[in-house]
Amino acid sequence: MMEANHTDIQQAEVANLRDKVVNAIKSVYDPEIPVDIYELGLIYEINVYPINNVYVLMTLTSPSCPSAEVIPGEVEQKIKAIEGVNDVKVEITFDPPYSQDMMSEAAKLELGFL
Repeated sequence: MMEANHTDIQQAEVANLRDKVVNAIKSVYDPEIPVDIYELGLIYEINVYPINNVYVLMTLTSPSCPSAEVIPGEVEQKIKAIEGVNDVKVEITFDPPYSQDMMSEAAKLELGFL
């Protein structure tokens, strides 16, 4: 049996951590919509950098979203709670602007768009 080399192990750990980050994000909901923010398509990018620093680029359903302050903070808290995560940066962007096309099929079904 071949031994996994260091790079493979690191890549597996990053993938595993990324899955945990996605699961953490899936526990965050927009207060006005019964679908998690990941399925809504609000997450544009998730990067795990060396030494388990996590960067999330996300948007909100609208710039005037009343939960604009709450959601990114909740995302950051949930990711920081994952064992092994070192640092978390959540950045908000409105480019590209959010549209309902970004929702997953599951979210569209849940909200009656399909």
